[in-house]
Order: sequence, then C-alpha cells, then structure tokens
Amino acid sequence: MIKAGLTGNIGSGKSTVARIFQALGVPVFHADQEAKNLYKDKAVLQEVTEAFGEEIINENGELDKARFASIIFNDKEKLRQINAIIHPKVRQKYYDWLELYQNLPYTLQEAAIMIESGLYKKLDRVIVVAAPKQERLERIRNRDGFDKQEVLKRMENQFPESKLRTYADFVIENHDHQLVMPQVLEIHKILSASTK
Repeated sequence: MIKAGLTGNIGSGKSTVARIFQALGVPVFHADQEAKNLYKDKAVLQEVTEAFGEEIINENGELDKARFASIIFNDKEKLRQINAIIHPKVRQKYYDWLELYQNLPYTLQEAAIMIESGLYKKLDRVIVVAAPKQERLERIRNRDGFDKQEVLKRMENQFPESKLRTYADFVIENHDHQLVMPQVLEIHKILSASTK
C-alpha cells in the first residue's frame, strides 16, 4: 500500500481536494482534525496546560482556541513546543488507522505542515495543492472571518509555496483558471495502479 500525503498552505483548498479523493473511495486521515481532537483528551489538555499555563483554558475548562492560537502563532519557539507535544500523538493515531487499510492500493494523509514537520519522510508520495497567495488570503478571510494581518501571520509560519513544490510528486493547481477534478482523477489513476 502506498502512503500518500496531501498538503498545501492555508487556504489552498486541500480539504476540498481531500473530499474529492474520499468520494473516489480513498481513505483519508485528517491529521489536523485529529490534532484538534486531541485537545479534548483530558490527559493531553493537562500536558498542554502544564507547558503553556492556565491562561489558555476558558471558563468551561476547555482550550481557549483564540487565545492559544495568538500565543503559538506569534512565537516560533512556542509553536515548536506545541508541535513536539501533539505531533507524536497524531503520528501514532495515523499508524493505528493505517492498519485498517493494508489491502488497498493507497491511502491519503491530509496535513497542513507535512513538509515543515518532516512527516513527508514517512510517506511514499506527496501531493501539494497550490493556489495563488491572494486567492488563499480571500478564502481564509471569507471562511474563518480572520482579518488580513491574522491570516498573513499564519502564512508566515508555513513554507513558501515555491518550496513546497520542490517536495511534491504531484501538484494540484487550484485556481480560477484550472479545474481540480481532472487533476485528482489523474493522480488517483496513477496511485491506484502503482505499487510502492
């Protein structure tokens, strides 16, 4: 089974692309969603609170996502620190999940910082979803309601798209002038027919 990765910078449309692969019957592990789910685990939340302080917890005893995001996206060392806590746990969940699909031609793992974290080294193929910066900026602002500076701050914590492309086995161009579906179908055809 080929372990393929799907990545792209914030607002590139990788989640939309992942849904297309899922519609084709490809199992998709959503690493970023799994990471978010970990914060609901009491033991993980306790570990994060010990590292970052009680101020990241809201009055309901849950993670204050906005406050926490403002801490980690404004301090590269704090971002590295949280990644060191969360990434190994997500990686283990992924390996457990993979066991369910050993008989398939390929699976897909979707993750935002696949290259930056070094996760790509554990995968057989990398698919990068690419989109112009201005389009990505508008998508995020429309989707999440963030102001421009907040989006730009998050973009700064990711590799430039030109660098991401150098790690890609496949690039899906997701902009107004190119259809995504034929690109996905072509990659699906190649991965379904190949062996590791």
